[in-house]
Amino acid sequence: MSTNPKVVLAYSGGLDTSVILKWLQDNYQAEVITFTADIGQGEELEPARQKAIQLGIKPENIFIDDLREEFVRDFVFPMFRCNTLYEGEYLLGTSIARPLIAKRQIEIARQTAAQSVAHGATGKGNDQVRFELGYYALEPNIKVIAPWREWDLLSREKLLAYAEQAGIPIEMKHKQGGAPYSMDANLLHISYEGRHLEDPKAQAEAEMWRWTVAPEQAPEQPCYLELEYEQGDPIALNGQRLTPAQMLAALNQIGGEHGVGRLDLVENRYVGMKSRGCYETPGGTILLKGHRGIESITLDREVAHLKDDLMARYATLIYNGYWWSPERRALQVLIDHTQQNVNGWVRLKLYKGNVTVVARDSKNSLFDQTIATFDDDGGAYNQADAGGFIKLNALRMRIAENTRRRRAS
Repeated sequence: MSTNPKVVLAYSGGLDTSVILKWLQDNYQAEVITFTADIGQGEELEPARQKAIQLGIKPENIFIDDLREEFVRDFVFPMFRCNTLYEGEYLLGTSIARPLIAKRQIEIARQTAAQSVAHGATGKGNDQVRFELGYYALEPNIKVIAPWREWDLLSREKLLAYAEQAGIPIEMKHKQGGAPYSMDANLLHISYEGRHLEDPKAQAEAEMWRWTVAPEQAPEQPCYLELEYEQGDPIALNGQRLTPAQMLAALNQIGGEHGVGRLDLVENRYVGMKSRGCYETPGGTILLKGHRGIESITLDREVAHLKDDLMARYATLIYNGYWWSPERRALQVLIDHTQQNVNGWVRLKLYKGNVTVVARDSKNSLFDQTIATFDDDGGAYNQADAGGFIKLNALRMRIAENTRRRRAS
């Protein structure tokens, strides 16, 4: 029986995490357990299993888990109930995946009696914070190993030299200078960072985008689709009931075909620096517009405004890695309570990168046509009442102005 310490590594099968795997074996004499999450990144994951075996990992220590439904159902949809945007634009595609990966990693550590977990996030980025806050929140005494903060392999040349010496297969693209961008993908989005994008003056290259056509090249005819909502979550697309993962995948395809969901953003990282990234989130962009559309007729005014006030705080918690914090959980209870009557359907128009709500209806609608009409409402609303309402709300401003005039005279 092995007495070496066990480490559960978040493992993609790429160059960086393969080097980390070998480095853990060399420097910690660790029995490494690899965990690869399928959250809809669209890549074949079996090569990760084969590469792990090639690097000496026992088959029983290799975990490849399909987490797509859990990802959308328990992380993406709850986030969208709050209409969440970080810094007014970012739909948090990378941020929202990290707490799920951390959760499953800790579950595997418990299952295998591992004392440690490890990740491949660098010491400059947000992901190290997100992973580790998740680890500690779920397993307070876990040991965390972050190789990028420990080793001296801080250049691509050193990384490649270590890989070659260790017999780790190196793909041709890495030998030729590496991938043009650092990319991260899941069912919600694909992100691009680094290289050409590190200069915020440089426009993103047209060939970079993978999921969406350029809006200028999108179809000349608009696309109409209908989303049905139940307690704030989309349950059917054009009359067909879909699982959460199926829903997001379908909307990604439709949105991508119509140029929906591109974003070029300079954001403020939690660690203190500004970072430029580009994102494609076609399905998420549609979901956000649709959700706000159904809420517009089903939410009380003050509840809707309170949600908007809380949204920025909620978004920052997710961006900074506090998904498992008590404050995020408390906010989620409030948000979910507001969604009890968010039921109905929304019709959306997609056209050359834009998404527009064109119709909506709900059995819980608070829209009263007899009151809202510009025509005679039969006495449902007494317009004369507005005069007193306005005077009462103007009282403090009238007092302030009269006081200013007395002092000035």
